[in-house]
Amino acid sequence: MKIKCIIIDDEPLAIKVIQSYLLEFPNIDLIGTYKNPVEALNTIEKNKIDIVFLDIHMPKMSGLDFIRNIESKPHFVITTAYREYAVESFDLDVLDYLVKPIPFSRFLRSINKLTQQVYKDQNIHSEKNQFDKSFIFLKVNKKLIKVKFEDIYYIESLRDYIKVFTRSGDYLVHKSLTGITEELPKNQFLRIHRSFTIALDKIDAVEGNSVQITNKRIPIGRKYLNHAKGIILNDLD
Repeated sequence: MKIKCIIIDDEPLAIKVIQSYLLEFPNIDLIGTYKNPVEALNTIEKNKIDIVFLDIHMPKMSGLDFIRNIESKPHFVITTAYREYAVESFDLDVLDYLVKPIPFSRFLRSINKLTQQVYKDQNIHSEKNQFDKSFIFLKVNKKLIKVKFEDIYYIESLRDYIKVFTRSGDYLVHKSLTGITEELPKNQFLRIHRSFTIALDKIDAVEGNSVQITNKRIPIGRKYLNHAKGIILNDLD
């Protein structure tokens, strides 16, 4: 099922940038673009829009006032050149806050976050279809690769990069371990070391302060030890 979205922004260049980014995601359908919230209202009311990429400073009505007054509540992602409205925006339960100019890497994180939230809302994350619908996009050599959560064994930090070890191969990605861990389901993945995040269901054995996944022995860091062992041993029961 595709995610329906619209863009509301009075800057043509800003719309063009987001449009170009969205072309990289086949699971997202851009329904329309609008120069102000009033123009977009009819589309939101007559269509089931999942995501609205919304600027703040616009003619006729600001983006934040629009969120306060709209009855139909899609998820909102703020796209603005101003940092100072972040707290106010999150108080209105926006899904994300992107500061212009928006790097593609930051936009990708937002897409992964909103995709999981929308699928959760649509109740299609049941155990029966979890493997078909639960995934993340990884940017590898200028190409977006769709990787299912069930295929991931573990992830290792390599300074400015991470290496994602999966059933189908290993992927080197320019991303932090903290960033990727935040995008993964917390009930399926656990960070156990400053350099490792693991898939809980892929653990073959626990020995001392380490776990074994496939033929790899992965250490549990001292900082993570008590919490990690509690989660892992409970998960293995």
